[in-house]
Amino acid sequence: MIKDMSGNKKAGDHPVADAAWRRDGMGRAGVLLIACLFTLPFMALLFGGQAGALAVWQNAAKLTAMGGGLLNVSRQSAAGADELFGGLLSPGSDRRACLSRYQSPHYYKHSPYAPSRHLLRKLRDYEARHSRCGPGTPPYARSVDHLRSGSSSSTEDAECNYVVWIPYNGLGNRMLSLLSTFLYALLTDRVLLVHSTDDFTGLFCEPFPGTWVLPPDFPVADMSWLGVGSNQSYGNLLDGKKIANDPAKATARSVPPYVYLHLAHDLRRSDRLFYCNDDQLVLAKVNWLLLQNDFYFVPALYDMAEFEAELRRLFPAKESVAHLLGRYLFHPSNSVWGMITRYYHTYMAQAEERIGVQIRMFSWATIPVDDMYSQIMACSRQEHILPDVVDGDAAASSSSHDHGGSKPKAILIASLQADYYDRIKSTYYEHAAKGGDMVGVFQPSHEERQIMGQRTHNQKALAEIYLLSFSDVLLTTGASTFGYMSSSLAGLRPTMLMIPEDGKVPEPPCVRAVSMEPCFHMTPDVECRGKAVNKEELSRHVKECEDVGKGIKWINGIKLFD
Repeated sequence: MIKDMSGNKKAGDHPVADAAWRRDGMGRAGVLLIACLFTLPFMALLFGGQAGALAVWQNAAKLTAMGGGLLNVSRQSAAGADELFGGLLSPGSDRRACLSRYQSPHYYKHSPYAPSRHLLRKLRDYEARHSRCGPGTPPYARSVDHLRSGSSSSTEDAECNYVVWIPYNGLGNRMLSLLSTFLYALLTDRVLLVHSTDDFTGLFCEPFPGTWVLPPDFPVADMSWLGVGSNQSYGNLLDGKKIANDPAKATARSVPPYVYLHLAHDLRRSDRLFYCNDDQLVLAKVNWLLLQNDFYFVPALYDMAEFEAELRRLFPAKESVAHLLGRYLFHPSNSVWGMITRYYHTYMAQAEERIGVQIRMFSWATIPVDDMYSQIMACSRQEHILPDVVDGDAAASSSSHDHGGSKPKAILIASLQADYYDRIKSTYYEHAAKGGDMVGVFQPSHEERQIMGQRTHNQKALAEIYLLSFSDVLLTTGASTFGYMSSSLAGLRPTMLMIPEDGKVPEPPCVRAVSMEPCFHMTPDVECRGKAVNKEELSRHVKECEDVGKGIKWINGIKLFD
């Protein structure tokens, strides 16, 4: 750490700058450069307000380049990384068109599960099907013509069936919903297409050969306005007897050319029949499915006999679904990836331990900021997440001894509010960490509220999801899809802050997740006809969510229910 003229170490010096200062052969010019690198962001935050803070995303990369790559080496890339995630990704994509696709593996420390051979074959088969049936191909054109004419596709085009995903709700919800829909496409041999709204455009690279974007001339207009009352929803078609959920009576000629699947939070009981095996056999006859959802509904797919055996082969480790499919499907666009890597290399790259803290206060479960901060600190003490601090003479002693054996740590705060960042930062400014560890506390943005329908807001949210996913340790907020997505990408079982009830801090303040899998917040709760799965076998892998009482999540092979 840089010392003043009296030899005392200055409070608040940056751990990364200190690590660089100790580096053998580091010259005075390099030290000055590092001082600039870490002074600029703080000056921007201090004098420039939010606009200055946003400029940091853009300027940090230029300074990093000036440093001759000083901050451009992570421990993962130094050790080497499998840039295809064990064969999860297929080689041959244009590297410059999507930098994150092959660079992101170098940023992850945890890859706890290798993809099964069956999953790899399934993904390669899907990519071939997407190339054969996607937009711009003859089968796609024929299917659209049939849809436009109001008739179902003929049997010659049966190989090319489609599911169109319609974005809904916040970014975390969207990512988990899209991931679930992709798995549904894998299980039903459909082609996944995305209705890309303006606030979703430009967030991700194309994950498949060709495009996953639904062309704008698609015959069904105003898809974003589809809802529970839409005439073509599966529930309303059943209620109006325009479709029968009897597999023996359903044929490709008897079903509508498209069916809208309303699986969002306000779905009705007839919509829930989507989660029944017989209904899936009927829906398999429909050429076009339009799906809108804001949940991670993968756990419900295991409850269908049609899919259960295939899911077992695809994912021998039940908690690996969101982890593996998230890393396969989501690759931030070059503009978002630039935001991620600039911030990472400026603040996080040289830390030996990265601690991600994601804090969300829901409008339906609020407590005072003081109480929320107390909950965070109580959880940290309980689970040993944030570095402990010392006071008084011990602090003075800790701040004056040699830091040669200390461990630089970076704490990344992701929150809509700045209060928690300010308080945690002040803690490590005013108190030394035990063991002499050097601690930096950082927050990329604080939007104050979630902004729906704004692309720049979603870009920053996506950047923070990925920055959190590069952590060694994660503390997330229960019931937050933002936190679910971060921990799934990270390959970590997070500690989760429990949701306040009746305006009071919960007890215990947090719990350790037993699975990386996200929680399905709303179980189907529907009586189904037809073939059922083995409930005893199913019970070995299902658990009520730690953070949502009526939700379920998947775990690895523990007997939980009698």
